[in-house]
Amino acid sequence: MQTAPKDSYLWDRELKGFGLKVTPKGRKVYLVQYRIGGRDGRTRRLTLGKHGVLTAEEARQKAKLALAQVSTGTDPAAERDKQKQDFTLEALYKKFDETHISVRLKENTAEDYRRVFRLNALPRFRHTSVNNITKRDMLRLHHDMRDRPYRANSVIAVLSKFFNWCEKHGYRPGHSNPTQYIEKYKEPARQRFLNTKEQKRLGDALNKTDAENLATPYAVNALRLLSLTGARLSEILTLKWEYVSLERGTLNLPDSKTGKKTIYLNSAALDVISNITRQKNNPYVICGAKEGRHLVNLQKPWRRIRRLAGLEDVRIHDLRHTFASVAAMGGMSLPMIGALLGHTQQQTTARYAHLIGDPLREAVEKIGNQISPHL
Repeated sequence: MQTAPKDSYLWDRELKGFGLKVTPKGRKVYLVQYRIGGRDGRTRRLTLGKHGVLTAEEARQKAKLALAQVSTGTDPAAERDKQKQDFTLEALYKKFDETHISVRLKENTAEDYRRVFRLNALPRFRHTSVNNITKRDMLRLHHDMRDRPYRANSVIAVLSKFFNWCEKHGYRPGHSNPTQYIEKYKEPARQRFLNTKEQKRLGDALNKTDAENLATPYAVNALRLLSLTGARLSEILTLKWEYVSLERGTLNLPDSKTGKKTIYLNSAALDVISNITRQKNNPYVICGAKEGRHLVNLQKPWRRIRRLAGLEDVRIHDLRHTFASVAAMGGMSLPMIGALLGHTQQQTTARYAHLIGDPLREAVEKIGNQISPHL
């Protein structure tokens, strides 16, 4: 049986422990060998770099520094391993969350960032050093999500922010962001809204979820309020009791995506809020699992509820589209719809313009049906 070829070593005559490893395939790597704990201690080897990337003199200087550490009782290989562990994506994500996500971002945006890491980045790169994550890795991640272009582009955008942060804090070389120049997928405009039958199915699913305790009452009521008010998800999840005026039938938000905002409540929405249990020492209407905090993640109960309703393709944001679409088909003007939704740009509301004509078509059809028998 033929034995596999082995690595060969060339050792420096002047600097003890400094050498060059040559693999059977001809790859040359500089290294330093040393012993920790005296003569009876453990022998260790520390890779210094590839020949060609480093010159022999540069590698020799690195070997001297490593041996100087050994002379003081420090194990440079152990320090290298610790640094590798500290520089994994998981370790740096925790730092990124502490110093950027939790400090600089609004809660809803912060949760979006955390979802990207929890569902997309950590499962692939949890134990990978950020220095070893390449453009090819990012391209493959983006490509694997091509059937969800919105999500794919969002993931790359969040990771781009993360790698820029890594560069800024010295965890990656400058101008090395692996997400740079990745071409985003086209995002076709989505105007999904629920028709009357689908709204009924959603209502039945919410009632079933509530009756059978398949989700917390707060999650169910959050979805009811989203449907009845056309509010943004963050506006409902972060709603405080002090913003609620049952007498006036309004939610008076001091801050939203578009600044200060008043949401007008219909009778059904007032009934929902009136029946929500107010927790002592919790200022929020939609309470979360943590004491004194609001519900953060509505996606998990929403996935269960929309599955019950047979509405797998519907996003939470589509409830806002549905509210606007019902308004448009009811004959309300675009400025009125924009005011109800809190739009600051007319073009944002203009997506519902084509629906405003539907009541007119229905009316003219009724007139035609009455006149035509006499012609």
